[in-house]
Amino acid sequence: MKSHAKIYISCLLILYTFNAFAQNKVTLASLLQEMVDPSSVAQWPDPFYSTKQASSYDRRSISPDEPGWFANSDNSQYIRIEDVMGRTENVMLDEDGPGAIVRFWLTTFKRNGILRIYLDHQKEPVIEIPAYDLMKSGLMLGKALLNPHSSYEPKEKGGSTLYLPIPYAQHCKITFEDLEKEKQPRYYQINYRTYAKGTKVETFDHKNLSAIKSQIEAVDSILLQPSVPQGKQLSVNETLKAQNEVTLVLPKGSAAIHQLTFDIATEDKKDYAQVLRSVILKISFDGQETVWCPLADFSGSGVGGNSIQSWYRTVNKEGKVISRWVMPYKEKAVITLINLGDIDVESSIKATVKKWKWDDNSMYFHTGFKQIKNAPITNEYDANTVLEWSQINIKGKGIYLGNTLAIYNHMHTWYGEGDQKIWVDKEAWPSEYGTGTEDYYNTSWAPVVLYQTPFANAPRADNEDSFGHNTFTRTRNLDGVTFKEYFKFDLEMLGWDIGTADFAATSYWYGFAGAIDDSDKIEKGKDLLLPSEGHNK
Repeated sequence: MKSHAKIYISCLLILYTFNAFAQNKVTLASLLQEMVDPSSVAQWPDPFYSTKQASSYDRRSISPDEPGWFANSDNSQYIRIEDVMGRTENVMLDEDGPGAIVRFWLTTFKRNGILRIYLDHQKEPVIEIPAYDLMKSGLMLGKALLNPHSSYEPKEKGGSTLYLPIPYAQHCKITFEDLEKEKQPRYYQINYRTYAKGTKVETFDHKNLSAIKSQIEAVDSILLQPSVPQGKQLSVNETLKAQNEVTLVLPKGSAAIHQLTFDIATEDKKDYAQVLRSVILKISFDGQETVWCPLADFSGSGVGGNSIQSWYRTVNKEGKVISRWVMPYKEKAVITLINLGDIDVESSIKATVKKWKWDDNSMYFHTGFKQIKNAPITNEYDANTVLEWSQINIKGKGIYLGNTLAIYNHMHTWYGEGDQKIWVDKEAWPSEYGTGTEDYYNTSWAPVVLYQTPFANAPRADNEDSFGHNTFTRTRNLDGVTFKEYFKFDLEMLGWDIGTADFAATSYWYGFAGAIDDSDKIEKGKDLLLPSEGHNK
């Protein structure tokens, strides 16, 4: 047995031990176990939760019908200011429980100040951080649960993202006491779950943290190095001729795909980027087509088959695409590769399938693919003529779990000032109102650099000024967004200058039978946004 396999089995035994004591109650241990259970996202949550976000969005944004909807001063905006024993605390979050913090992102320049997290109306904070910097939390976490941003500098500029879940039974309040003499831009996003009243939740404290140190280490290891699942192996290897398709039919009966592996080879390497865009992955479950997406975008790497290492997906240096999305079905499933291009390629599909007990909580895996060419980018932040591009609209019931955004920027300036806005069901205000495109993808300060983390990656960045190809991807785990009737993800087309860019968005979500989205269905390879000419000019 390889050493990594031994470590992985040891990690699983540790997680099983902790999970045995966490049944029927939401605890730090149970949430950590949920993080590394690949099947959990394919089932409607029990206990049910809704997910929202508190952020430093510009408070001039009141309504899509009023001026200021695209206002861009998305920093140092708080719920209120409190006087606490003679000190001034800016309130970032104030929410009743039962609930849990599941993602905490922030960034700034100079970090002088104190972050405090209060739980269950306690007068003293359960966590106190001596800077506007989660890296200084003292929580002793590994790289998977606490990530410095690609722009992070230990002394000054930069931010970080915390994924350690922080459950609370009654209430959570997060504040910042700003001790910097000169005013600094303080950006933040806090994603949190709210459970139904009566749900049993064990409130986080440092004693919990110490008691499950081994579990935290195991989770960190698993997130960084996902294992190869066991199960029945099925495969097909064929020449995929231009304008033809290759199909793999899975065994009948209730089962689930636990891993998909795709190999695409071209005779001439210069054709590879275009081939990955024009080879389409189509999957049908129980007679409903739920996946239709260019293989490059499904993989999260965008144009070019660039390397990616994340919790749900891997693309290696040879261009092999590995998907770890768990995809259950009740009776039948068919996987198809369609070549919409004009070049024959060698193709391989491998599937690892295991039995699945289909029940009322089981959901189907979906992708939604949409593209827009020459989208108008503007720097007129206060105008009401800004394009708000809808990456996906979903009708039905399910869970949203992230996206890949592949961009070709025609400008030599940053295009990503726009905020994401997520609308769920019949709510009057977005569940999420962001602070900038790169912020959504767990980085900050307009980076055009490569980075890899379990839940957010930038596998392609052609030029420092953001000209040419850029790819960002973020998948959600504990911060998945549940919806019962409707879901919409909008992105503002704002930048530092006036110009254009091409965007292709691939959304990952699970839904019950009958749930549908408004994906683009493209029948000809030439209609797909392929790599632009002269991208290094």
